[in-house]
Parts: sequence; C-alpha cells; structure tokens
Amino acid sequence: MRQELMSLPKTLAEDVAKNLVMVAKLLDDDPERAYQYSRVALRLASRVAAVREAAGFASYAVAKYAEALAEFRAARRMTGNSELWPVMADCERGMGRPERALAMAGEPEVQKLDRAGQVEMRMVAAGARRDMGQADAAVVTLQSPELASNSIQPWTARLRYAYADALLAVGREDEAREWFAKALEADQSGSTDASDRLAELDGVEFVDALDPEEAADDDVSQPVEESKVEESVAEESEADELPSDEDMVEPEADDAEDTEPVAEATPEGQAGPDEDGDDR
Repeated sequence: MRQELMSLPKTLAEDVAKNLVMVAKLLDDDPERAYQYSRVALRLASRVAAVREAAGFASYAVAKYAEALAEFRAARRMTGNSELWPVMADCERGMGRPERALAMAGEPEVQKLDRAGQVEMRMVAAGARRDMGQADAAVVTLQSPELASNSIQPWTARLRYAYADALLAVGREDEAREWFAKALEADQSGSTDASDRLAELDGVEFVDALDPEEAADDDVSQPVEESKVEESVAEESEADELPSDEDMVEPEADDAEDTEPVAEATPEGQAGPDEDGDDR
C-alpha cells in the first residue's frame, strides 16, 4: 500500500493514509464510521487498489453488499490476484444470489487461493447451500482435512463453529454441541459466540446479579427493620451537614473531539470512483 500511495502527491498521500488508518481502526467496533472514512479515501484516490479494497471491506461491514462487490472487483482488476474471491462470493450471498456464490466456489480462481482462502471459500459455499435449503449438503461441504486436523490455525475456530451450526440445522444436536466445544477450545481471540451457543444447548440461562430492577424488587419485598429505620434517620441528619452545591467544584469537561474524516479538495484532474461492472 505504501508504494501505491507514494505515486500520489505528498499531501494527498498523507490525507489518504490517515483515512485508511481510521478505517482499519474502526472497522470492527464502529463500522458505520469506518465506512464514512472509506468514502473520503475513495474520493481522494479511487485509482489506488488498497483504497478500493478498504472501501470494499467497509461497505461489506455495513451490509452494503453491492457497493462492496464493485469495490472488490475493481481492486482485483488492479492487482490481478484472487485473494478477494471468497468475500466477493459472500457478497453474492448477501445480495440474495447464493447460486452465483456456489458457482464461484467451482471456478479456477479458487485453486489460486492459499489454504486460508480455500477454507474461507468452503465456508461461503456451505452458507450458500444453506441459503438454498440444502442443509445436509452444507454439512458435507464443510467436511475437510482442515476440519479434521487438530492443528490450531487462524481459521480453525470459525470453521468448527460453522460445522457445528450446520449440524444443528439438520438436528444433530449432540454432534453440534461437541463441535461448538471444539470451536471454543480453538477460539483464542473470541471471534465466535461458541460459549453462548454451548450454554444455550445446555439450557443455561445467565442472570445479571447486579440487575437494578431485580435489586429494586428485592428491596420492596423485604421488611424494613426498626433498627434500619433509625439508621436511615441518622444518615439523613448527617446529610444536612454535607457541603452545599456552591462549595463543590465541577470537574472540567474533556475538550477532546472525535477525529473526523480527513478530506481535502481533490486535485484538479483527479478522477473520482469509476463505474465498475461485472468482470466475469
């Protein structure tokens, strides 16, 4: 990405880089804001592949699948690589076209993917099968050497989770529970809610011990002892001796402001986002 930005005027390159950093920083926790930053970067440098890819992931995160697919296609044409193929297929699913996603799983581009990309493509294909009402086929699609391996890889937790969910969809609850447990075992980063799914299968219900409404109900239901009433009266007397509002110093408000997207006027002759069509 740095090499691509070096082709831009220095000030423009800095502005684009700042926006891309914010996209990466906010994508997981605040995707809407990440999306806004990505649109600014896109207006500034639509001919940079890294910008198109970042814009694609930001659009994908806010379920703007048509926009995301257009950006991924543009980035793929610029770079010539196929690493975005699985997420492009998942965009087809998001647009309600699982048949096209499944067709993409059989294209030669899949063979160009690394192992992680092929596992991702397998999960997308299984999701497409379920979208089409082929739940049993989804289970079979996920059965692979990667699933059977005891080695923990970055994709392991998500693959096991997808398999457990597929098993549950066809009524194989005991097996599903086993695989949710395996997913949890591999999920070091908390990327899945496998623990919640396990608790649900086990009939465990979590109750917030500090729920203020429940605490209030408990207070109402308990009788008030005479000694506690006397203590309350004593506390009220002490409260009368507390400093008045005039004696108290309010804390100063934090004057920090949220960082807003960096946008400068597009240099004369700078092209905006191009119209991207289907490259297939």
